[in-house]
Amino acid sequence: MVSEDSNSNWVLYILKCSDQTLYTGITNNLENRLLAHQMGKGAKYTRGRSPLDLIHVESFHSKSDAAKREAAIKKLTRANKLKLIS
Repeated sequence: MVSEDSNSNWVLYILKCSDQTLYTGITNNLENRLLAHQMGKGAKYTRGRSPLDLIHVESFHSKSDAAKREAAIKKLTRANKLKLIS
């Protein structure tokens, strides 16, 4: 697992849900965010889709950069997302 400094490092992550769908998000504390997802307190989308597997992580120096990358990845097709992570 990636350790994050809560003040400067932002992370884009992709989760594979139990129904094989993909969820993309950003955070400045990956460990806590993953725990929230697993406990059903993360994004509404991931609730009821456990277990969740962390399949991709990218680090950024700012929230803005992470958010821009998140928006770009969310525009990709599933096939292109799978190419990205392989």
